[in-house]
Amino acid sequence: MNLRATAAVAALGLLAATPAGANDSSAEMAAGGLVLTRSAQIQMASEDLFVSAQEVRVHYRFRNLTSQPITTRVAFPMPDVPSTEAPLAVPTEDPRNLLDFHTLVDGVPVKAELEQKAVLDGVDRTAVLKGMNLPLAPHLHSTLEALDRLTPAQGKTLLDLGLVRPDEYDDDGKGMKQHLSPLWTLKTTWHWQQTFPAGRDLMVDHRYKPAAGASAGTMVGSARFTADAEGRAEIAKYCMDKAFLSAAARTRKPGMDYPPLWEQRIAYVLRTGANWAGPIGDFTLTVDKGAPENLVSFCGQGVTKISPTQFQVKKTNFKPMRDLDVMLLLPVPDAPQ
Repeated sequence: MNLRATAAVAALGLLAATPAGANDSSAEMAAGGLVLTRSAQIQMASEDLFVSAQEVRVHYRFRNLTSQPITTRVAFPMPDVPSTEAPLAVPTEDPRNLLDFHTLVDGVPVKAELEQKAVLDGVDRTAVLKGMNLPLAPHLHSTLEALDRLTPAQGKTLLDLGLVRPDEYDDDGKGMKQHLSPLWTLKTTWHWQQTFPAGRDLMVDHRYKPAAGASAGTMVGSARFTADAEGRAEIAKYCMDKAFLSAAARTRKPGMDYPPLWEQRIAYVLRTGANWAGPIGDFTLTVDKGAPENLVSFCGQGVTKISPTQFQVKKTNFKPMRDLDVMLLLPVPDAPQ
């Protein structure tokens, strides 16, 4: 068993090393914890992290190590939304709050500020897009519709800047037409000013819907999975042990090349926890695989099964050195028995 709660790329009937290599699969986007510029004055006394394909919840307890209140800006960076031909695992259609992100401080909702930027090759092109009344989220259908409404001069400006590419397709059954497709990446950050009081701990909770990638099939458990270079890379990434691989292989029926399973992957950026003063005092990770028949693998030591679907890791003085990645294998509903 392993410790890694990740967002994922999943591929249909093949292992996708990148989103571009996936068929009928969604591209993962990794979100993570609150970010603070490195501070020697504020400690993350505890972090209780719950990860499932439906929801991520985090309960923090922060401690001001000084005798005076400290006010600083904290941020929750959302995963980048790139322009991609593969479908993106964005759980909402909200162009602002992509992951339905909510935060409480001492039980009170936070009124966070939102910063969104459209970036291409490291250059901020937000002003150009806003000047043409274009949505900044490249994955939305409304963005494509807005691009279709541009004047020829506006379209040329975007083409010259490399922000779009011309595509030709029949979208209404009336013949081939040229359309502009976005090439920029959306960067989104929620942030707010936070006062960490002296003399008591501050409780911060946040929750969101993870951008879990999915695929209609998997190579995990196939005859050649462990011999394939990409398969071995996946085994290392998700710390797949013999028990997990054997359980996946046992679902494969005689004459079948692949098991009747499909993948879900979740990603969580855990290393931001190292930005606070010292290690995390008490760290708890709970991974819920969703149903007893599902299989789960993630990297970690000292994993304990606490229920038919939940696995837990507890650490003290924990300094996260890597991010969290979780692989779920679910039975295909109509697979032959």
